Amino acid sequence: MIQLEFLLTLLGGRVERVRRNDDGVSAVEWVVITALLVGIALAVGTILLTKIRGKADSINLDE
Repeated sequence: MIQLEFLLTLLGGRVERVRRNDDGVSAVEWVVITALLVGIALAVGTILLTKIRGKADSINLDE
């Protein structure tokens, strides 16, 4: 989770710098930012899915 926090902090700083810059942002930077966000979302989704499946598999359905 520390890596995720680091990535979010890094990305937040990058977005803040882009907002302050009057030159605007290039299409390449938007692609990089979007790719990072998609990667983070996939990582979080995978972690959640793994944990949920683990808990679901541990439920005893036998009476």
